[in-house]
Amino acid sequence: MPKLTINGMEIEVERGTSILQAAEQLGVEIPRFCYHDKLSVPANCRMCLVEVEGGPPKPVASCAMACGDNMVVKTDSPMVQKARKGVMEMLLINHPLDCPICDQGGECDLQDQAVGYGFDRSRFYENKRAVTDKELGPLIKTSMNRCINCTRCVRFAEEIAGTPVLGQLNRGEDAEISTFIDELVKTELSGNLIDVCPVGALTSKPYAFKARPWELRKTETIDVHDAIGANIRIDVRGREVMRILPRLHEDVNEEWLGDRSRFSYDGLNNARLDRPYIRDAESGKLKEASWDEAFAFIAQGLKGLKGEEIAGLVGDLADLESVIALKDLFKRLGSPHMDCRTDGARFDTSNRAGYLFNSTIAGIEQADSILLIGTNPRWEAALINARIRKVINERRIPVGVVGEAADLTYKYHHVGDTLAELEKMVAEHKGKAKTERPLWIIGSGVFAREDGAAVHRRLYELAEEMGVVRTDENGSWNGFNVLHRAASRVGALDAGFVPQDGGRDFSEIIQGTKDGSVKALYLLGADEFDVRGQVGWKTFVIYQGHHGDAGAARADVILPGAAYTEKNGIYINTEGRVQYARKGSSPPGEAREDWKILRALSDALSDQLPYDTHAQLRARIFEQFPHMAQEDTILPADWSAFGAAGKISGEGFKNPLSDYYLTNAICRASATMQSCSTAFLGDRSLAEAAE
Repeated sequence: MPKLTINGMEIEVERGTSILQAAEQLGVEIPRFCYHDKLSVPANCRMCLVEVEGGPPKPVASCAMACGDNMVVKTDSPMVQKARKGVMEMLLINHPLDCPICDQGGECDLQDQAVGYGFDRSRFYENKRAVTDKELGPLIKTSMNRCINCTRCVRFAEEIAGTPVLGQLNRGEDAEISTFIDELVKTELSGNLIDVCPVGALTSKPYAFKARPWELRKTETIDVHDAIGANIRIDVRGREVMRILPRLHEDVNEEWLGDRSRFSYDGLNNARLDRPYIRDAESGKLKEASWDEAFAFIAQGLKGLKGEEIAGLVGDLADLESVIALKDLFKRLGSPHMDCRTDGARFDTSNRAGYLFNSTIAGIEQADSILLIGTNPRWEAALINARIRKVINERRIPVGVVGEAADLTYKYHHVGDTLAELEKMVAEHKGKAKTERPLWIIGSGVFAREDGAAVHRRLYELAEEMGVVRTDENGSWNGFNVLHRAASRVGALDAGFVPQDGGRDFSEIIQGTKDGSVKALYLLGADEFDVRGQVGWKTFVIYQGHHGDAGAARADVILPGAAYTEKNGIYINTEGRVQYARKGSSPPGEAREDWKILRALSDALSDQLPYDTHAQLRARIFEQFPHMAQEDTILPADWSAFGAAGKISGEGFKNPLSDYYLTNAICRASATMQSCSTAFLGDRSLAEAAE
């Protein structure tokens, strides 16, 4: 291991570590523009120049120079200072210097480093060059005059996103970043181009000219648009969410964020429910009501009903506290009919290993083979797809797909569409495969069929045959992973919001509303299925949620709740990681946090829930589920048999999502997401029609 001296401080580093990385370990700051620790090293901005004693008689690029034994490095010598000032002066020759009207102003690396390392005046008076702005889609605003050709965006698009549509054209003064054939940047991770751009060349189009960073109140919380639980920061002015940015969490989302999570925030202000409504018996229309009137209406609607005639469903965005409160309320009402799987999935919930992402998201990087079963991770979990691509780029591991073929941004072997073809593959490779850490990722849509429980059992058996779960001299490995799409799903499953003894599941509850056996249905943010078309019209429907979406359109009573940015809540992601969301803004009008609504409703039903504060509710949760008290931890699940024996049809696995951008009530209310759906997916549907 090389041992070197940087600014008089000795350090020993791993072989291959660059001088810039070694300096960071010592806390020594070296400025840079083109270097990014998640991207390849081009060494083309020259801002990270340092002096190496005994080396070349000129500064060297620290990002591309590996550490050597007995090397003596100076990062702030007169030679280095002069070199940096020269580089900065050259970078600013053609820069428009329009900081007061630049959306990146206040958060610009070029601005900061010009102050810290550049001259205090310019010696150039010639005309600056002009570069045509590019049209990259509804999310990214370009101002290419500001571009310093660091190529971060080019490398991100190619290496991380897997959509190499950006490139550097021409040479010398005419060099510019562009798409080769005026193509849009069609990737679910395009918003990260804004983050990696060190100047104001790429900025957020929806956020343009809305606010300055110092005006915003910043809150660290958790994303709920998929089951990954990406760590995010919401920036709020007043009660309006102005933008959403990723936070660093290497084990979950690294430093990236999907476009749906980043840009759908305008949906938080559109089509919101801000007061209770009840359906007028005479006109059949919804009318405004007070909270007391709404609760009284519910009490009247449930009067005389037995517990077996009441059912409850939990939607994809619900926090754990509201799920527990609804479950407690249903226990008091005597109802066993409850389910959180509103996609119709049927699988064994008695064993956590059967529904968790057991290898963990970071564990994907340890896999030596990957098999995707009935899932399109590019749409269902874009950040997991990016991590799969990362592993493929680093170690060239084989990837197979069972189910519908899709563009996943990397090459794979398409095994087939059905479980029978998976069985055939297992039979051919059983005992012959040389992989030590095989990884299976099963989409939750695999179980959204009548034989879902039988498929669950068969997948367990096949995983056993292939050694997907093993313990040997190299340690233990569980490569059986279920990839959920709903932020609330794993938490609700852990909390037991599934059919109790004698209870009905989702499909049976829906059928009960049609045959009259289910006379009242409580929807807690359940919008992800056709409520209006599937729920019987004689059923008394209570909808609690934050958007006037599918559930609200069918409801007899509407109780306005809070969105994920407006409440403190517990979410458990697909790998079982416990994470706490934090309140960044206030709900509109008379809307309230969901658990508070359920607590107040229990009073109106004369069956009071035993907690009055959020702290008391969490104490009740932690007492029953101790692992939920440990933030950012995962409780591993013991591997044992799951599923149920039964006949399996020859039906092929289908990818459950047809539109990445419009998957929940917030996205459907977002004008930005609607624009993305039209821009990125609309042309595909037109092409298919033309064919």
